Amino acid sequence: MSVKRTCMALDLRDDQKLIDAYEQYHRPGHIWPEIPEGIRQAGVLDMQIYRIGTRLFMIVDHEENSSLAETFEKMGDMPRQPEWAALMAGFQKTLPEAKPGEQWVAMEPVFLLNEHLK
Repeated sequence: MSVKRTCMALDLRDDQKLIDAYEQYHRPGHIWPEIPEGIRQAGVLDMQIYRIGTRLFMIVDHEENSSLAETFEKMGDMPRQPEWAALMAGFQKTLPEAKPGEQWVAMEPVFLLNEHLK
C-alpha cells in the first residue's frame, strides 16, 4: 500500500487558556474515544498535530489512491465527529488563505528530500 502525506495548517485563538484547553482535549485519556476511532475508520492511517505559538501543523497519512477531502467527508459522518468539530471550532481561527467554510488548509510542499535522492 502506498501512503500519501498531506500537511495542513490552522491557527488557534490567541488565548493561553483556550490553547491549554485545546491541548487537554487532545491528550490520551481526554480525547473522546469515538474521535480517533472515527479518524481510522474513515481511512486515515496516521495523524499528528504539532503546535508552535498559536499555529497548528497537522500531518495526515492516508492511502495514496484516496481523496483526503472524501476521507474528511466520511469522517464527518462518524459518531460524535460533527460534535467534536463544532467544539474544536471554538478554539480555532482560520488562516487568511482558507476558502469559505474551510478550517484546516493544505500546505504545498517546498522541499522533499526523497525527491532529490532518486
